[in-house]
Amino acid sequence: MKPKILFYLLAAFTFLYNCGSKEPKPISQSGISVRYSSDLNVQNLDGRLILILAENKNIEPRFQVTYNLNAQPLFGKNVENMQPNEDIVFTTSDFGFPYASLSDVKPGTYYMQAVLHTYETFNLKTGHTVKLPMDNGEGQKWNTSPGNLYSKPLKVEILENEVPSFKIVMDQVIPEIDEPKDTKWIKHIKMKSDLLSDFWGRDMYLGAHVLLPKGFDEHPQAKYPLMIFHGHFPSDFGGFRTTPPDPNLEPEYSERFGVEGYNIIQQQEAYDFYNRWNEPDFPRFLIIEIQHPTPYYDDSYAVNSESQGPYGDAITYELIPHIEKLFRGQGESWSRFLYGGSTGGWEALAVQVKYPEEYNGCFAACPDPIDFRAYCLNNIYEAKNAYYADAKHKKTEIPGHRDYLGNVSTSVKDFNHLELVLGDKSRSGEQFDIWEATYSPQGDDGYPKRLWDKYSGDINAEVAEYWKENYDLRYILERDWDKLGESLKGKIHIYCGDMDNYYLNNAVYLMEDFLESTTNPYYDGEVDYGDRAEHCWNGDQENPNHISRLRYNSMYVPKIMKRIMESAPEGADLSSWRYK
Repeated sequence: MKPKILFYLLAAFTFLYNCGSKEPKPISQSGISVRYSSDLNVQNLDGRLILILAENKNIEPRFQVTYNLNAQPLFGKNVENMQPNEDIVFTTSDFGFPYASLSDVKPGTYYMQAVLHTYETFNLKTGHTVKLPMDNGEGQKWNTSPGNLYSKPLKVEILENEVPSFKIVMDQVIPEIDEPKDTKWIKHIKMKSDLLSDFWGRDMYLGAHVLLPKGFDEHPQAKYPLMIFHGHFPSDFGGFRTTPPDPNLEPEYSERFGVEGYNIIQQQEAYDFYNRWNEPDFPRFLIIEIQHPTPYYDDSYAVNSESQGPYGDAITYELIPHIEKLFRGQGESWSRFLYGGSTGGWEALAVQVKYPEEYNGCFAACPDPIDFRAYCLNNIYEAKNAYYADAKHKKTEIPGHRDYLGNVSTSVKDFNHLELVLGDKSRSGEQFDIWEATYSPQGDDGYPKRLWDKYSGDINAEVAEYWKENYDLRYILERDWDKLGESLKGKIHIYCGDMDNYYLNNAVYLMEDFLESTTNPYYDGEVDYGDRAEHCWNGDQENPNHISRLRYNSMYVPKIMKRIMESAPEGADLSSWRYK
């Protein structure tokens, strides 16, 4: 629920001009007015209108939005049935981040831009009608989604104690995205999902990028095991390159890893993987990266949920068999393996737990919280507030992001207040909102119920209990080990850096405590940690994180081969796909 707050007067805006276009004209109503041009030939628009003020003139403001120490001011509000040339006015009552109000923005020179993230209407199978942003091939990114409207940047000088008003015109439309083309090695598929179409009340599709093994055409009798690489929306199959690094590529410095020329390193690793893929002794697998964006996020978290629908069933029972049929997969559970990092790490483990008989192993790296007693730094079952540590006389914000030395750059409140600007009702397309869209029960209005009040951080214990019973993976395993244990023996492998940026290692510790306590049967898997390793560490103890994170596709192959040889049923095809 959007908070009701009394804000102060609007900060001063003067000397405003458009970079390369006409100077905007003042309007009568106090505030920043936004409209879209009738030349765009659209009308009756619903969505989230976002106003951004940014200091860097060399990058469009819409690409400078972040939660960290480089955060730039932005403000958001819903619009319904917006018409051409209709003025929507931002005033001091509109919530923003990192400033709650326009009146709080510091004086200085800014570049101002407006973006309308458009919503569509969905008539759900549940009987609810909701308005949400449909993915348009970009992977649910409001600042690049085709069809969204935006304005050209305007230079703005903010002074103190003056309240002029100006008009911004959105006269640009984000263009369509070209779909990737098939190559000898990589094929792209898209299929209509009957299960998802029935839930959403309109045609819904799943897609995948498929990496074929060497000799696929030359060995038509071969049937292949399937490696399913879970993660965020992939525009194409990543980390595979058939040519050496571009000799003309300008080296780029990675601030995150402190490495010069990281873009060149990425290309070299992709080319190295191609060469390894062609080695005579490399196992012949199919590897897929799945496209399953939802109106809430860049992917569905690969499980069934009340607000997003039956994505777990759609992927497991519609998409996977379809791919195996098209590309000669073995089509049996002993031959399917799950892996991924971060979101993909949670998905790999969750899918294995939810569908224990359908897959033969998961390799979950730096997974999103797998025990909600450590939902990052919150225990959602005991804490009353997600933003502040529990204390009688002192108010301390709970950290949300750190580096490997523990330096904090943002808080849990910062993450959530930025999301609240980008979209209410879990519609921001960001991390905490997708957890709600996946884990929460559906509210009376058809949107996910909030785990906590987005403004204050006060936790809803009833929703927390629902999360526990349905999506707390450690709790589910402990509760149901007598039923799940035999099916999961030897299948669970979890890896995490002990200085994960989002404190995800805390939940892994709790999961490990349970797994190591299992008997009848013992889980017989693996949990490992990277010393001082940050997010995306995946179990490689020999290479630095900036290298190991580029080797997901190859590093689990030896573990998968070991698992196949130990667990394949009698009569399984262990030869047709193992040619040189």
